[in-house]
Amino acid sequence: MKSTTIAVFILVLFFLSCEKSEHQNKIDTVIKNKFEPASDLSNNGNWKYLEALSDEFDAVQLDESKWLIQGRNGVFQSNFKGRAPSQFSTENVKLEDGKLKLETRWQPNYNFNPKVDKDGDPYENITTAAVITKKDLLYGYIEVKSKAADAEVTSSFWATGNGSEFDFFEMFGDHKQAEKEANGKERELWWSIHDWSSTGGGKTTYTEYHDLGFRVADDFHIYGYEWSEEGVAIYIDGKLFRNVSKETINAHDDVKNNNGGNGPEDNFVITKPVKIWFDQETFPWHGVPDSKEEVGEDGAVDFEIEYIRVWQKK
Repeated sequence: MKSTTIAVFILVLFFLSCEKSEHQNKIDTVIKNKFEPASDLSNNGNWKYLEALSDEFDAVQLDESKWLIQGRNGVFQSNFKGRAPSQFSTENVKLEDGKLKLETRWQPNYNFNPKVDKDGDPYENITTAAVITKKDLLYGYIEVKSKAADAEVTSSFWATGNGSEFDFFEMFGDHKQAEKEANGKERELWWSIHDWSSTGGGKTTYTEYHDLGFRVADDFHIYGYEWSEEGVAIYIDGKLFRNVSKETINAHDDVKNNNGGNGPEDNFVITKPVKIWFDQETFPWHGVPDSKEEVGEDGAVDFEIEYIRVWQKK
């Protein structure tokens, strides 16, 4: 009887050991893959994770040693206070459920300051939000897991600096336009490059529009961008979606395309360090919420970012 008890005890320990080993293997796999690109889980690209530009957003408050909340202490990067009629509010930035949530609110009584933008268009009714990295980046692999706000506002991931602008995506979660007119905006990946140098004057030097095949506000997806001196590769949920070389971007025909190009200058102008932005804006040419109900059930709607992870070549 005693030997039987010992045998059973050993058998139980064996199974517990196997179970723990299997569980630990799963944990090890998660830890191993957590900070490697979804498009390169084996890290064949020899990527080095950049903690200073990455964030899991799992704290109680946003790490303001990494991020500028646009408008904090009156500081507005690029003197940009929001696209009228919406204006950035520091109160619309929060960490919740392990995510960064940028909120658009219906706030007619908000103390808009200034009252109008440089073109005289009024800021009214709608507040949004923006955050910007305090450190900048030159080339690397940048990945975010996010879900766009389900309203007539943009949910944008972009970068600026040294006279250039790199719009990774500007997503428009919903619209009242007819589908033909809207051209599938709620499913669209729109990315662009702009030249803000003295000669460029803000020209769109390259842009693309693609139907992703899903509504960007329905669920979280992983958007990855490999940006190098050779061009831009875009990954959706770990799979290559677009690979556009510097030569292709520079060869963009100004006249034929009528939607970008920089004359005799290079179109590929994102060749210097940039700071990374997340923000929400209103795009009046695609429609603007006209009531509390159109912003959201409680007069608020969120652009949600689960993480941003950044790597460079070792």
